[in-house]
Amino acid sequence: MMSDGRRSTWSPLAHPVFRALWIASAASYVGSYMADVAQGWLMTSLTPSPLLVSLLLSAESLPFFLLGLPAGALADIVDRRRLLVVSQLAMAAAVATLAIVTLTGVVTPGILLTLTAVLGIATALNDPAWFAIVPDLLPSEELASGVTLTGAGVNIARALGPALGGFLVAAAGPAFVFVLNALSFVGVVGVLLAWRREQLPSVLPAERMLGAIRAGVRCAACSWAPSSSWCAAAGSWASCPFWVARPAMAPSGSASSSDRSASGPWAGRRSCRACALASGPTC
Repeated sequence: MMSDGRRSTWSPLAHPVFRALWIASAASYVGSYMADVAQGWLMTSLTPSPLLVSLLLSAESLPFFLLGLPAGALADIVDRRRLLVVSQLAMAAAVATLAIVTLTGVVTPGILLTLTAVLGIATALNDPAWFAIVPDLLPSEELASGVTLTGAGVNIARALGPALGGFLVAAAGPAFVFVLNALSFVGVVGVLLAWRREQLPSVLPAERMLGAIRAGVRCAACSWAPSSSWCAAAGSWASCPFWVARPAMAPSGSASSSDRSASGPWAGRRSCRACALASGPTC
C-alpha cells in the first residue's frame, strides 16, 4: 500500500515533458524568490523612504489583482503554450534589464518600481496558464499527483529561494542575483518550445473574453463560502503595507540587525505572497 502510494505520488515524473518542465519551473521559482530578496535589498539601499519600499510590493502584487480575471480568461481562449512562452520571455527581459541597469549603476527607485511592475504584469498573465497546462501534460488518473507535485515545487522554491537569495546578495550583490534569475527562465522557455502540444478539434464556438470573465465570476460566486482562511487572508492583505514599511520606519537604533533582517521588506513580500496562495482558487 505504501509503495503504491509512493509510486502514484511520483508517477507524473515518468512523463518526460512534465518532468522536464517541473525541474525547470522549480529552478525558475527559486530564482524568482531570490530576486524578491534582491529587489527589497536594492530598494532599501537606494532610498530610506518607507513609501517607496512599500510601493515595491504594490508594483509586484497589484497586477495580480487587476489582471487576475482577464488573465484567466485569456488562458482559456488562446494557445496556452504560446502564452507561456511570451510571458516567460517578458519576465526574463524585465529581470535582465534590471540586472543591466544595476550593474551599470544607473538604477533608480523609479526604474526599479517600473521594472518590478512590468515583471508583475508578465507574471500575472503567466500564472493562470501555467497551472492550467497540467491536464495537457498528464493523463486524468495522474492529474491529482501532478497538481500535488506542482505545488510541492513552488513550496520547495519558497523555502530555498529567500535563503539562497540573502546569501548571494550579501556575497555578490543584487545584480548577480538578477542575472541568475534571468537565466533561470531559459530552461522553462526551452522546454515549452520543445513541447509539441496535441491540438484537439473543438466543436464549441470560440469563447469571448467578456463571456469567459462572466463565467469565471459566476463560478466563483457559486462556490465561495466564508471561511477562516478567507478572513485570515483578507486581514493579512490589509496589513501588507504595514509589514513591508515597518522596518524602514523604525528608528536606526530601535532594532538589532538580526531583527531587521528577519522582518525586512522581502519578509513582508513573502508573507503577502503566501497569503495570496493561501486564499487559493475558488473553482
